[in-house]
Amino acid sequence: MSGAPPRVLILTASYGSGHTRAASILAAEFRRAGAVPTVVDHFRDLVHPTFDRWSRALYYELLRRAPAVWGGAYWLGDRIHVGSPLLLGFNHLGADNLRRMLRTKRFDQVVSVQPTPAGALSYLRSRGEATPPHTTVFTDFVAHTQWIHPHVDRYCVPAEEISHELTARGLPRESVVVTGIPVAPDFLEQPDRAAARLSLGLSLRQPVLLFMDGAGGGFGRLEEAARAVLAMEQPAFQAVFVVGHGRALEARLRRLAGGHERRVKVFGFVDHVRTMMAAADILVTKAGGLTLAEALAAELPVICFGSLPGQETRNERFAAMTGVGLVASSGAQLQRVIVAALRDPGLLKSIRDRIRLYRRVHAAEQIVGLVLGDGRLARERAS
Repeated sequence: MSGAPPRVLILTASYGSGHTRAASILAAEFRRAGAVPTVVDHFRDLVHPTFDRWSRALYYELLRRAPAVWGGAYWLGDRIHVGSPLLLGFNHLGADNLRRMLRTKRFDQVVSVQPTPAGALSYLRSRGEATPPHTTVFTDFVAHTQWIHPHVDRYCVPAEEISHELTARGLPRESVVVTGIPVAPDFLEQPDRAAARLSLGLSLRQPVLLFMDGAGGGFGRLEEAARAVLAMEQPAFQAVFVVGHGRALEARLRRLAGGHERRVKVFGFVDHVRTMMAAADILVTKAGGLTLAEALAAELPVICFGSLPGQETRNERFAAMTGVGLVASSGAQLQRVIVAALRDPGLLKSIRDRIRLYRRVHAAEQIVGLVLGDGRLARERAS
């Protein structure tokens, strides 16, 4: 692809912050590489804004009020082939508008970071539509069936275990590349821990536990975690809570932490997560794919707590099975896991050693390099 800068379409969806963050990170890396990326929210821009708004509202309501229903749907989806009529065509919603966009804009490459647009593009190709080379980037540590479509040129996956599972399902080995999940460029560096702690008003003498709940806030169990922490007298540690945009939750946590401000700090939405992670000895979080990838990049041991049914419990399982994290299912168990981790330096060292085997801070750069190196494939698709 010589002459004009390559044009790259990045397809995402705003169901949780992970897909959007991955798309934004990739777009910035494509720009640094001299390409021209266009990020499109599939449901908002290619299906309908009202569908996007209502479906997201339903999704979030399920997560808040009936998470087991979402977990059941996720489990069922993993057992239904992407071509099954039981899906009622959901996995190629927006295909007609996507076809019109591809014909009008003449993109050189397409990258999807969410399964539905990947399915829509695969559907178009199955109907004989000429489409650009297509790369799907996984944003969870899960080989879920609804991510696996028959007409995808490349899958970028977070770990060897996911690669093995995809090839075991019959995907060509050369179509699956272990890249990691894209993380922001500031994770390429390892900031000074002392400086990070001082910038947050934390003591250098006691260990720090960082508690996070995702950008949206309110979907995990931070309040339960805060109550568990405040009931602990030993071992001594500092707790930092980051609640995202959940203002009501932030207010409740500030009330709980009243009188304990020296050992418990509460933040709302922050844009310096890297500094927060640099200051911490342990991250306590629900197991979102991007959050787990960032913890691996920061070489930060994780305690998974409050993970939602579905992709997060599968991410949690991955963290436990690979030894990069611990798991607590209740407030009492969280207390026990914290005590065990802080009193056994060998345990944290073992987790950090395992993390280094899965840490892939150059994922975005590698993905962009693979996509932009596809000049031959692009010419074949255009012919």
